[in-house]
Amino acid sequence: MTEDLRSAGTPTLEDVARAAGVSRATVSRVINGVRNVDPVIQEAVRRAVALTGYAPNRAARSLVTRRTDAIALVVSGAGVESEPADGAPAGAGPAEAGEPDSGSAFTAQIFADPFFGRVVTGVVNYLRPRGMHPVLMFAETSRARKDVVSFLRQGSADGALVVSTHAEDPLPGLLTDAGLPAVLYARPARPVRISYVDLAHQDGAGLAAAHLLSRGCRRIATITGPLDVPAGQERLAGFRDTMARSGHPYIPIAEGQFTQESGEAAMERLLAEHPDLDAVFAANDLMAMGACHVLREHGKRVPEDVAVIGFDDSSAASACRPPLTTVRQPVEAMAAEMARLLIERLEKPDGAATSVVFEPALVVRDSA
Repeated sequence: MTEDLRSAGTPTLEDVARAAGVSRATVSRVINGVRNVDPVIQEAVRRAVALTGYAPNRAARSLVTRRTDAIALVVSGAGVESEPADGAPAGAGPAEAGEPDSGSAFTAQIFADPFFGRVVTGVVNYLRPRGMHPVLMFAETSRARKDVVSFLRQGSADGALVVSTHAEDPLPGLLTDAGLPAVLYARPARPVRISYVDLAHQDGAGLAAAHLLSRGCRRIATITGPLDVPAGQERLAGFRDTMARSGHPYIPIAEGQFTQESGEAAMERLLAEHPDLDAVFAANDLMAMGACHVLREHGKRVPEDVAVIGFDDSSAASACRPPLTTVRQPVEAMAAEMARLLIERLEKPDGAATSVVFEPALVVRDSA
């Protein structure tokens, strides 16, 4: 039967209807995602689609559903930048010959961080089985942010999933002011009526502090994330709070930028000021890896002389030598939840903004 159905040419809705034993209109309703169709009939139509090899015409379907099945996955920043001249590509700045422009530097930083790869994995794994696909966009300048808003207003994508790298990023506010469906990864620094997913960062940093104290560490320092970013602020606050509750009112800190290089620089500063420290909590794994490199260069053994804990449980944690003890942030699950919230918003445009906060977990390896 399968051979007969598939050999007669391109399968049509009528072919699916005959195979499922229902009307063409019913097949159309199932394929277009109409919700009030009996589950038994939906399953029969899905089996018939698989049997016939029918592929919906996306252009025709979009006319009915007013949906593109494309989702903008936007990585956004808000640094102060010079606008490109008229006609120059968005993100282009006044770079010297042979030097990367600000847009190139921004994208290079994004792709160097394993966090963003995990976000993409979570989003794609959720959207693909639903016949939806992400469109990757960068919004590191005001012109690029305007392009994102215009892209969505023109109906080129159904909504936006936004990963912001800066506390002052105006993009979440621009999207909500324009009435465009969007979901944010991490709580916005400013009050914005937008749905978001986040992690209980303070609790995670508290787990790190408690673990170091349980090992007998007493001269403990921390490498923070950027302190103008909520995640950086909350991880520092959670670490300090747990230490204070255990009788440690003062914790040396050095600020980093969530990069390996900034972790190395911060570790150098801490060692110069506190050469007898016996533990370091870094607010992400890349900075923890950088700290381990510097400690080895100074003849310090990890964890025998200095214990090190990171945050995120990224690929950097496993690649580090020794492998990092770290606080797990379930990025893939959080990104998938971000996509689920957006689809829910598309199906219920008048629904209220909501938030989902995930719990962290300590992953113990060799560094602490």
